[in-house]
Amino acid sequence: MKKENDSSVRFLYGTVFGRSFLKLIQKSHADRLMVRYLRSDWSRPCIRRYVRQNAIPISQEELQQYRSFRDFFVREREDREVDFTPDHLISPCDGWLTAYPIAESSCFAIKHSRYQLKDFLQDEELAERYRGGTCLVFRLCASDYHHYSYIDDGYQGENHYIEGRLHSVQPIACKTYPVFVLNRRSWCLLATENFGPVVQTEIGALIVGGIANREGGSRFCRGQEKGHFELAGSTIVLLFEQGRICLLPELAAKLGEGKEVRVEQGMWIANRCEQRCLE
Repeated sequence: MKKENDSSVRFLYGTVFGRSFLKLIQKSHADRLMVRYLRSDWSRPCIRRYVRQNAIPISQEELQQYRSFRDFFVREREDREVDFTPDHLISPCDGWLTAYPIAESSCFAIKHSRYQLKDFLQDEELAERYRGGTCLVFRLCASDYHHYSYIDDGYQGENHYIEGRLHSVQPIACKTYPVFVLNRRSWCLLATENFGPVVQTEIGALIVGGIANREGGSRFCRGQEKGHFELAGSTIVLLFEQGRICLLPELAAKLGEGKEVRVEQGMWIANRCEQRCLE
């Protein structure tokens, strides 16, 4: 069962005092102190509390292996399954999926915010290529693994890092601020073999928003790790050109109603559009 918003986020975004406190935190660069703490041995007690609050299935023996909260957070998983069928689009991560059409004006709407792709990418020419396409948003929760993988075989362009603020990506925050154009993020262009040119963007989250990505300018394989979030989870956004993908019917029905759908890394979520393939 997912939580729409946790209590601390409801306080920070749902109350006048909370919003004022959030602005103070952001201006004081408290995130730098938090990073130092979470990387230190002093943060070990945070691990058990985090596991308990988020019902993460992990043994006591395994917990003893981690020297800091950061070590625990970036842990890798060994039970991951990947669909290697070429024309099956897979999820790059664990999380909650939503899908949005990209209008002919290169806009897409999430909650109460409308986003211009040129503002999101800070690249107007690239944004034009995705008119009428599809935007997939993957929201990672605290209980998820925060590593993400490539969705297909192909070639990765350079990483484009955009410095920004670190708002929460939980629903109440997205209703309050245009989070996706305010937050710290990193995007790159993936020249995929089966789904055309795809823009993948990783977005940092509240207080701590480290994004560790593989360097660009190299080939990649489906299911290979692309990177991970450091210390706090967030969101991954995929942009597809018009006519490139067709969501699985059972997912499309729920997503069309504006619902979030639970997905797992490597899971089949859409097909390559046959019509586009015949062009």
